[in-house]
Amino acid sequence: MSESFDLSNLEHFTVGTIGPPGQRVFYLQAGVTGTLVTLKLEKQEVSALADHFAAVLREISDDPDAIEPEVDIGLIDPVEAEWTAGEFRFGYDPDADRMLLIITERPAQEEADDLATAQFRITKGQVAGFVNRARQVVAAGRPPCRFCGAPLNDDGTWCPCSN
Repeated sequence: MSESFDLSNLEHFTVGTIGPPGQRVFYLQAGVTGTLVTLKLEKQEVSALADHFAAVLREISDDPDAIEPEVDIGLIDPVEAEWTAGEFRFGYDPDADRMLLIITERPAQEEADDLATAQFRITKGQVAGFVNRARQVVAAGRPPCRFCGAPLNDDGTWCPCSN
């Protein structure tokens, strides 16, 4: 069984990649003094997290544009995933003014019990910084085909639907 995490008062919350476009691996990192948690995600999950977080910020804030995004320093080395993200759940604690992100480990085929979880309590500024960074990271990949939206080949020139 993988290790579970429950972190409050985060000092670090970001997303990043390792590898060239077309071969990138996406990671989410969260940390407090003495603990750094790195989880592996899919590109579509990063994009969906950014969209969801942006929508929640609009919902819980009177003026979401006034939220000052925290400066994002990117991934901290060493980047070694504890496990791969599976299910995402969200919450908001109005008393603490924190968003809650709960990620459950993606199960291997033979092990569906005792999955690890990571719980992160995130400030609005950290969420706004994450949204900005996630959108930059996702956009930095291979350009999309103008016809179907799928990523072009590594050289950026060909898509099967262009035939």
